[in-house]
Amino acid sequence: MNSYIVITGTFVIIIFSWFFSIKHGRYHGIARFFSFESIFLLFLLNYQVWFKDPFGIIHLASWFLLIISIYPVTAGFILLKKAGKPDNNFENTTVLVDSGIYAYIRHPLYLSLILLGTGIMLKDAAPIQLLLGLVNLAAIYTTAIIEEKEMITKFGDSYREYMRKTKMFIPHII
Repeated sequence: MNSYIVITGTFVIIIFSWFFSIKHGRYHGIARFFSFESIFLLFLLNYQVWFKDPFGIIHLASWFLLIISIYPVTAGFILLKKAGKPDNNFENTTVLVDSGIYAYIRHPLYLSLILLGTGIMLKDAAPIQLLLGLVNLAAIYTTAIIEEKEMITKFGDSYREYMRKTKMFIPHII
C-alpha cells in the first residue's frame, strides 16, 4: 500500500470530519472518522481483486451489498436536505426528520456505511480485512450512540419518542 495515498486519504478524512461535524460541536464525527478510515483502508487493500472471480458467491454478495448501499445514503441525504431544513450543512438540521426512510430507521447514512464497508471487505476477507470490517461496525455503532445523545440534547422528548418508534439500522430488527 502506498504510504502517500494512505496519508493523503487520511488527511482528507480528518478535514471532512472537522468541517462537517467536529467544528460544529457534533462530536460523533470523531467516531465516524474511524469508519471512514477503515472503509478507505479496506478499499486500498481490496481494489485489485474486485473483478477476480466476479461470479463467485462471495463476490456476488459483495456486489449486492455495494449496490444496495446506494439507496439508504441517497434517500437519507435527500430527506435531510429537504425536510431537515439544515442550518449550514446537511448534518445540522433544524427540524427532526421522521418521514421517508427515517420513519423506519434512525441512521440510514450509517447503514449505508455498514453495507459499503462490509461489501468492500468481502472482496478479499483476509484477517486484516475482517479486523477493519469489525472496526467499521464498532465505529458506526459508536457514532450512532454519540449522535443520538446529541439529538436528544437538540430535539429533546420528540427525539426520545422517535427512538421508541424506530430502530437504529434495520427496520423492526436493530
